[in-house]
Amino acid sequence: MYPEELVKPMRDELIDAGFDALYTAEDVDSALAKEGTTLVMVNSVCGCAAGTARPGAIASLGADKKPNHLTTVFAGVEKESTAKAREYMIPFPPSSPAIALFKDGKLVHMLERHHIEGRSAQAIAQNLAAAYDDHC
Repeated sequence: MYPEELVKPMRDELIDAGFDALYTAEDVDSALAKEGTTLVMVNSVCGCAAGTARPGAIASLGADKKPNHLTTVFAGVEKESTAKAREYMIPFPPSSPAIALFKDGKLVHMLERHHIEGRSAQAIAQNLAAAYDDHC
């Protein structure tokens, strides 16, 4: 478990951009039961989360279309909500960071860690914007 003083700025970066932090399994179930599209960002303390995943997810919100709901869980910190979110992401294996788009509770687009590592925030934003264009 990471100390709160370490993860708070990383969590707040997304919260300040309009994401709702999900702390429990019930929070995840409730978020994914909502109609419309929901983005779930599996946050992480790793460098690719800080350098490209979070900035890319935030930049994607400038697209013409965007998800109705923005949410985040924090791997290694909010274990219950992260485990529940990952259940919804099956058949993809656990990955952090990761970014998943759901439509009416069904997974429609997934960016795993290997899609994030080595890519720019702009590339991630463009990937997500294309998914929003298709599903939002």
